[in-house]
Amino acid sequence: MDLKDWYLIFVEQLTHTTLLEWLAVSFGVTEVFLAKRNNIWLYPTGIISILLSMYLLANVRLYAETLLNIYYLVMSVYGWLAWRKRGSLKIVAITWSTNRELKIAVLISTLGFALLYIVLKHYTDSDVPIWDAFVSSTAWAGMWLLAKRKIENWIFLNISNLFAIPLLIHKQLPMFAVLTFILFIVAIFGFLDWKRILNQKQQELSHQL
Repeated sequence: MDLKDWYLIFVEQLTHTTLLEWLAVSFGVTEVFLAKRNNIWLYPTGIISILLSMYLLANVRLYAETLLNIYYLVMSVYGWLAWRKRGSLKIVAITWSTNRELKIAVLISTLGFALLYIVLKHYTDSDVPIWDAFVSSTAWAGMWLLAKRKIENWIFLNISNLFAIPLLIHKQLPMFAVLTFILFIVAIFGFLDWKRILNQKQQELSHQL
């Protein structure tokens, strides 16, 4: 199947997109823009998007991604509750990962993939256990690195996004694929922004020496 075939499939699916999917993606895009503006309303809009997404993903048997969204839901609720106390929270500096941290990230991806694949293959009716497990396990590793403010988190998250786009088209969720493409672009700029911040810090340190 070439790019033209994928495009025709995407356009065909787009014309049959449900209102629920439009709502889920609309709230998701709104969350991205609110996050960019550092607005607290990113959390309630994100929670609505996550809840709608969980229903839609479970409905097309993407169980690993549904599980991934449960994590997003928990972190969104936590972020919303912690917002007013953010001034007292310790800000972790952006850094490159050590070799040990990269090995842990790869281990999270590998073991996560194996665990999810076994569960999806033998205990669910998933028809894409390999694909679903890979997308979610690489996202798990990316989120672990993101929590530690490691720049490589963007790489792991974008590996997940890259494989999620055709998966979502295959599952006839075209607007979710569009949202994931937007997140893919955002992650590229995230990596470049973090790299710029690191370079500035290195230059400041070199001037102090």
